Amino acid sequence: MRETTPSQFEPRTRKVRILATLGPASNTPEMIRRLAESGADAFRVNMSHGTHEDHAKLIETIRGLEKELDRPTTILADLQGPKLRVGKFEGGGADLKKGQTFVL
Repeated sequence: MRETTPSQFEPRTRKVRILATLGPASNTPEMIRRLAESGADAFRVNMSHGTHEDHAKLIETIRGLEKELDRPTTILADLQGPKLRVGKFEGGGADLKKGQTFVL
């Protein structure tokens, strides 16, 4: 990877944006820095995994780097859609018939 300085980022002339997804292999401050210095314009944070504290640390790291590099950065918070979680059923499952009432 080549060395970069904040001045190399301005002005942006490309028409595309690079989105980097943060996960177990890419959520350290060092890796986030490498991604930003390599051209990432936005970071995707999967809100379905980790704690509120984990997400806050990631966002704090990204915002700190944004100020340090003097370069605007987007954070995409990927929220999970609705998911019905019912736990375990006695006997491993339930067979339902059309029109049958079932209480969770």
